[in-house]
Amino acid sequence: MRSKIVAGNWKMNKTYLEAKKLMEELLAYSKSNKPNCKVMIAPPSLYLAMGKNIFDNGEVEVYAQDLSTHDAGAYTGEISVDMLLSLKANGSIVAHSERRQYHNETDESAAVKVKKLLEKGLTPIYCNGEKLEERKAGEYLDVIKKQTETALFDLSAEDIKKVVIAYEPVWAIGTGETATAEQAQEVHAFIRNLIADKYGKEVADEISILYGGSVKPNNAKEIFSQPDVDGGLIGGAALNVEDFTKIIEAFS
Repeated sequence: MRSKIVAGNWKMNKTYLEAKKLMEELLAYSKSNKPNCKVMIAPPSLYLAMGKNIFDNGEVEVYAQDLSTHDAGAYTGEISVDMLLSLKANGSIVAHSERRQYHNETDESAAVKVKKLLEKGLTPIYCNGEKLEERKAGEYLDVIKKQTETALFDLSAEDIKKVVIAYEPVWAIGTGETATAEQAQEVHAFIRNLIADKYGKEVADEISILYGGSVKPNNAKEIFSQPDVDGGLIGGAALNVEDFTKIIEAFS
């Protein structure tokens, strides 16, 4: 059975003390409220060790925001999968739209990263999604199909079940725009059907697919109520404990 998940992508935000305070607030919340879903955060890499120390009983899972396609070497500023493993990180986001836009992430490099994480027993949160012009041109499902097949369809059935997918329409990230619940459901169902066609319905039904486009406390319940939406990859609202916990409570 697929998991319900609320994951917070902190992006390049929070000083050390601000990050520590937010993690401690999340720890206190998770201990007193027992969320009805998995809670994950992806803080800046500087804070991964702190996160694993604070959430030492696994109350919140801690993910990197990206990793290198290389195992080691002269790649200044990069983070390897073995570094994540040594910190006991739970996994990493892969191919977020901002990594695609600003750092030349491709579907092919995403495929390498996904495999590296799975080989070490870590969980990839693989992101796909269309740009505004692709949505307006009616090409968005073709874009999603290519992204998903290139990045994931070399995996075995057992491995793809371990991947979390996050559909993030690029036009709805940080713009204040949000896909309607029906638009989110359309693409989530499309992704699940793609996987079912390749691997079978039983495999597809085990994969959590998150929505990642400006989820807020006031729209989370409606979006999460869709049959193929298993939670959210949250951006700005994850930086505020009150907003983030209200989104978590959309699963209450």
